Amino acid sequence: MSTEADLNDERMTSLAVVLPLALFGFVIAAGCWTLFAVAGVHLRQELQLSSVQFGVLLAVPMAVSALLAVPAGLAARRLGARKVMLFCLGGLALCMLLLLTADSFAGYLLVASGLGLAGGFYSAGLQFVTRYCDVKRLGLVLGVFGSGVTGAGFNYYLVPLFHEAFSWQGVPLAYLIVLLLVLILLIMLTSPEDAIGEAGADEPLRVLFGQLRERHIWSHCVYFGIVAGSFFSLALWMPDYLSSQFRLSVGSGAHLAQWFVIPGALAQILGGGLSDRFGSLKVISRSLMICLLALFVLSYPPMTLSIHGIEAVIKVEYALPMVIERLFVLILGLALGCAMGGLQRLVILDNRHAASFIAGLLLVAACFVAFALPLIFGAVNHWLGIRSAVFMILFLLLSLCLLLFSRDRRNRERMHLLHPGI
Repeated sequence: MSTEADLNDERMTSLAVVLPLALFGFVIAAGCWTLFAVAGVHLRQELQLSSVQFGVLLAVPMAVSALLAVPAGLAARRLGARKVMLFCLGGLALCMLLLLTADSFAGYLLVASGLGLAGGFYSAGLQFVTRYCDVKRLGLVLGVFGSGVTGAGFNYYLVPLFHEAFSWQGVPLAYLIVLLLVLILLIMLTSPEDAIGEAGADEPLRVLFGQLRERHIWSHCVYFGIVAGSFFSLALWMPDYLSSQFRLSVGSGAHLAQWFVIPGALAQILGGGLSDRFGSLKVISRSLMICLLALFVLSYPPMTLSIHGIEAVIKVEYALPMVIERLFVLILGLALGCAMGGLQRLVILDNRHAASFIAGLLLVAACFVAFALPLIFGAVNHWLGIRSAVFMILFLLLSLCLLLFSRDRRNRERMHLLHPGI
């Protein structure tokens, strides 16, 4: 008869195989997800796209991910996460084939829509890894899986490299090969037992939604959507912003952008681990405060201040040096990553019985924000002509998020004090 210690050892052994596979798959899926963040800059020049059209190209994968997130989570509950993950990887491979033949804006929009399958992989992959971890390590495991967003940073190196050596169309071919490799590894190294659905997967949808009536669950999903959506939208927008702000080449702007994406993605591990030890609420609130500090500094555009003195007009010029800009971009990425890790743990911890469904809700919220923000960024840049207005918008958005989160936190603490048994 198996003891609790034997079951824990078996679970840890399975996690040691499942987590690297899921992480590797999410790294590649995230790379496909944000492919147009860098490749789209080349397309913008070739097809003479406007700021609004460029924003649409960046936003479409996020919009499709939002539409697929909950259905993919429900499918993972019934059919098993492994089948859904394989389907999403196969669909992404097909998108890479189509991208090799696309030659018009409409064709690229079609491919961008297919890249939204990366969101389905996230919903299923989260169930795939949480099934084998205990509560004490939940935040850390979720942070490790979420750090697969570093795949977005690979585009900042891969696209400019292939553009110089061959052409940017070589990137889809490279991704196609890697996607097929991940598919083969997932099939060979996971057993049919990993394909079974969650317990209670046959319950009606109304019962599932009935279990999620508590308001704080939905509010926390909204907070995650704002924080993660801000991170994803900046990851998409940063290469174009930096190359335009400092008059750099696309490759140089992309290399600078990795100081935001890669540390921010890896910071989810730190945020999850700290949340396991100190609690999610403390980690989230302090991370958001650091975000606001970084955004406040980054929001100031280059300006000239005229001071009318007694005998002359004194002009004071202000502009952030590239080194300082890079430092605060790094701080912003780290803080957003820690907040994402804490929020992800906070929501999943209370709803492990429906992990894939909750992951779908989280992704819907994040993708909705990540879809809207690039469109807003493009419109503001077009109408106001101030590039740093991007950070002004995020400062207002995250200020509202911190204010509402702090209010909900105080309400929950007051409720526990008045009703300890709840």
